[in-house]
Amino acid sequence: MRKVVLALLVVMAFCLIAPVAFAQAGDQATGQATNWVAITSGFAMAIASGACGIAQGRASAAASEGMARNPGAAGVIQNMLILALVLIESMALYTFAIIFIKVR
Repeated sequence: MRKVVLALLVVMAFCLIAPVAFAQAGDQATGQATNWVAITSGFAMAIASGACGIAQGRASAAASEGMARNPGAAGVIQNMLILALVLIESMALYTFAIIFIKVR
């Protein structure tokens, strides 16, 4: 649990410090401009896809274990698994839709 809290604190600190680190005055900008929206959108999609993969794997493992322990409830567990997988996958699809709208 401590590792998870520490990881979340590190990510939160990075998110708070990053805008200051990448800040640049408009008149001092030289050279070719970097499209940070596209780069951060790629990272967002990667994080969303990774989180979906982990969540789907855990949900499938839990459903398989539940079906193995109680074969009589396999139909109900399967229906709940399908609903859960649809909701989990929608996170990646919403992320993709937001990126598609934002990056042009």
